[in-house]
Amino acid sequence: MADEKLDTRQPFTRAAGLESGLTRRQLIGPGFRTISHGILVSAEVADSPGLRTRAALLPFGPDAFASHCSAARAWQAPIATCPDEHVTVPEPNGRRRRTNVVCHVRYGATVRDVGGLPVSDLADLFVEMADELPLVELVVLGDWMLRRKGVTHRRLARAIEVAPASRAERARRALRYVRRKVDSPMESRLRMLLVLAGIPEPEVNREIRNVDGEVLRRFDLCWPGVKVIVEYDGRFHIEREENWERDLDRREAIEEDQWRMLVVVAKGIYSDPGRTVQRVWNVLSARGLPGLPDRPGDGWRPHFPGQV
Repeated sequence: MADEKLDTRQPFTRAAGLESGLTRRQLIGPGFRTISHGILVSAEVADSPGLRTRAALLPFGPDAFASHCSAARAWQAPIATCPDEHVTVPEPNGRRRRTNVVCHVRYGATVRDVGGLPVSDLADLFVEMADELPLVELVVLGDWMLRRKGVTHRRLARAIEVAPASRAERARRALRYVRRKVDSPMESRLRMLLVLAGIPEPEVNREIRNVDGEVLRRFDLCWPGVKVIVEYDGRFHIEREENWERDLDRREAIEEDQWRMLVVVAKGIYSDPGRTVQRVWNVLSARGLPGLPDRPGDGWRPHFPGQV
């Protein structure tokens, strides 16, 4: 009979299972499933990212922690799916070769507890992901950290100061574009598309208030000097009638104040970014925005290839 101290609802090694009194026949039977080589869990436990990360950490000892993509998943950061687990250990002799696990070494790292998992501190995570994410997606991550997690530019800058040179250079470049008030990843991507095209950076989430200080309107991106607004519109605006009607009323009020609003949907970022850049440039040019180049630049093209 298994030792009561072994919690089979958490990942455990085959050796620990045998030591607890489970038989080899039981371990290969239907009551358990293998997560990775030599790591099992009760078959009753549903798969989850956290479970896989916990299993990845198990062979590395008590000082190991989840980092890079694994830490980003634990923090529920807005990143694309990464196939591997990432584990960091404090000493080189703590490294292990494991299938689908990337092991890093860093001494003296700050470790946080997220849902019972030891993970990278958010500022360190931003720097770690400079090795994993392209520029625009790293800015998305930084915007999210400032808006949703209360991380500051200064805190990110301090983490960059102690990073390896090549990683620090990539993180430092992204940090120059990170802004505090961005509401969504798609707004970050839209802003980056325009800025990388050489268009002067818009103000983010500008608020229009009445005399009592109540917020009447909030604009995703705007150039207040020439009264131009660019907004990202997600599917929910169309799918929910009340939101759509509210937005129509809002846009009519904006037009009465002589603002010009351009609306961009996902297709305008992923499939046809060039048209989006040109649309925005055309309106800003017609309104005489200072600092606008004679034509849009091509700096956005490597980051937003569009539909081939």
